Amino acid sequence: MHDGPLVHPPHVARPLRLRPFRGLTLDASRIGAPASVRAFTRPYDQVADRLESWARRGQLRHDQEAAVYLHEYTIGGVTVRGLVGALDISRVAQDRVDAAVIPHEGIHPRQVEDLAARMSQMRVNPAPILLVHRGPETVRRLLDGLQALAPDREFTDRGGQHHRVWAIREPDSLALIERELAGRQALIADGHHRYAAYLQLRSSEPGPATEAGLAMLVDQDASPLHLGPIHRVLGHTTLDALAAAGALVGADLRDSAPNRALADLAADTLVATDGDRWATLRLDLPPDRLAVEVLHERVVPALRPHPTRLAYHHTVDDTLADIGRRPGTAVLMPAPAFSRVLATCAADRLLPEKATSFQPKPNVGVLIRSLRDG
Repeated sequence: MHDGPLVHPPHVARPLRLRPFRGLTLDASRIGAPASVRAFTRPYDQVADRLESWARRGQLRHDQEAAVYLHEYTIGGVTVRGLVGALDISRVAQDRVDAAVIPHEGIHPRQVEDLAARMSQMRVNPAPILLVHRGPETVRRLLDGLQALAPDREFTDRGGQHHRVWAIREPDSLALIERELAGRQALIADGHHRYAAYLQLRSSEPGPATEAGLAMLVDQDASPLHLGPIHRVLGHTTLDALAAAGALVGADLRDSAPNRALADLAADTLVATDGDRWATLRLDLPPDRLAVEVLHERVVPALRPHPTRLAYHHTVDDTLADIGRRPGTAVLMPAPAFSRVLATCAADRLLPEKATSFQPKPNVGVLIRSLRDG
């Protein structure tokens, strides 16, 4: 599925618009449960019927009136809130200046085709893609006022996330949101391939249902997602080979004690270990580049021999466990700054694959969009 080079996803044209839709919500006992995630697996053409069966048994709620939803979720002391709606994808931008949605990573075309085929068979968008932006104060005040009211739904799911959901149907509120978002741009935080699959589905099955895709828009200044790194493992690469590659491109690898190396992790300094030796890798970092770009654009291509594999992990423990099982060198990455990610996108550049980790994500099942609703 991941064979072949990455390509740039298309840009959706402004206005940035979240359309009202009739939300589906699983019963709280099903959200965050592994069995519920399996409900959206093969055979995909039976997913819609499964959901209808759950609705008949009172385990799924299907709103009768369309709305844009305010969804707030809390886990581990972190609270995120965002607007959930059917993202208008009816127009593709001719250039980045006209774009409403900005990707920061490339996509694998075969994975996009697979996801589009799944959604076509399922007839649902099972979960929103995550978009982030710096939201307008007017919308922030509207949402603050809405949260002073009792939510339409409030529950804690099986995975421990606490959810509050408000349905926004009042015409003046919807008009304000539409007006204030129209000229904005949003960054894809999570869901690059699903976003491209929305566009693929629109192209292959034109019609009202496919001119939108489910999205959650988070104001990164009001209730930010945590932006963390994704660490790397270079299969069968030694620290000596990494030092030699670094020397060729102006990066300096120096041995260090584990605690000292981790303390030195910074925007221009990576930590490398084979499980026994630890070192820091100081990069010659241009002011307009992130460490993950220099690693993949300069250091990895200079490695001899080339890594036999490239693995990605969200935690240090998982990264170290990987090299405990198979030979290789772990490269621990610094968290990229949100402002630097935005600056990269403003320069019309894509980051390497799996460069960012926006957390926490909402569990699947709080808001689902049916393509049968149109």
